[in-house]
Amino acid sequence: MIRFVTTLLAAFAVTLGVANAQSDLIKRGDYLVNGILTCGNCHSPKGPTGDIPGKLFSGGLSWDEPPFKVTASNITQDKDTGIGGWTDAQIKTLMRTGILPNGVHIAMIMPTGFYHIMTDRDLNAVVAYLHTIKPISNKVADPVYKMPQAEHVLPGGEQPYTEAMMSDKVKKGFYLATIAHCMECHTPMEKGMRQWDTRLGAGGFDFPGPWGVSTSRNITSNKTKGLGGWTDAEIKRAITTGVSKDGSHLKPPMGFHYYATLTPEDLDAMVAYLRTVPAKE
Repeated sequence: MIRFVTTLLAAFAVTLGVANAQSDLIKRGDYLVNGILTCGNCHSPKGPTGDIPGKLFSGGLSWDEPPFKVTASNITQDKDTGIGGWTDAQIKTLMRTGILPNGVHIAMIMPTGFYHIMTDRDLNAVVAYLHTIKPISNKVADPVYKMPQAEHVLPGGEQPYTEAMMSDKVKKGFYLATIAHCMECHTPMEKGMRQWDTRLGAGGFDFPGPWGVSTSRNITSNKTKGLGGWTDAEIKRAITTGVSKDGSHLKPPMGFHYYATLTPEDLDAMVAYLRTVPAKE
């Protein structure tokens, strides 16, 4: 009898441990998906003031550009119009390589090139959280690819980071700024290629939408055109509240309301990295 009770307690402890581990993964995934990854910034339908309540992640912004005509997909658990029928492996393959289950590369507007760096734990956390998103039936238009799509991988972000690498504050900041795909909007393109080597973080993209037109800012360490003349507090305020150094309000798609969820430690690390971005005009 004692042996039976001991075995039962051990089994219960293992089950509880697995449940707690899964709960921790989902919490981390929630922090990532609804925070720094800004998934809802594209995948949730928008009105003039932002996300439309009750329809989160059911399909969002549309783009008609030279390389593609696409609408951000439904990433809820709906099996017919969302990703409810996808396996974990298929989601991870898309995140890490940009390849859809049908073998086609997703439109380059999806920042999969910024997720190559994602740690295994964070990738597992994102998948675990996506499984908790309630299904919403919403069929978005099928994508039209006008040319072959490709990965634009930020130099230094080609391989997954390890947890040990996060102990370095600047490296952690680079990791966070990368999965936040900051440089997707803040680095200009020329002939379809990001100008990583010459214009990293220089800004200049125009973003039309329900908010009007916004232009991405220079986030290099340039003291007059970029963030070099800003205090840490001013940078943090812009990231988390959308209020610039001069008090003006930033427009979407700057995801400041997502970044408002960043922990103080993560915010410090991101600012530490931004201080190292070479100054550009």
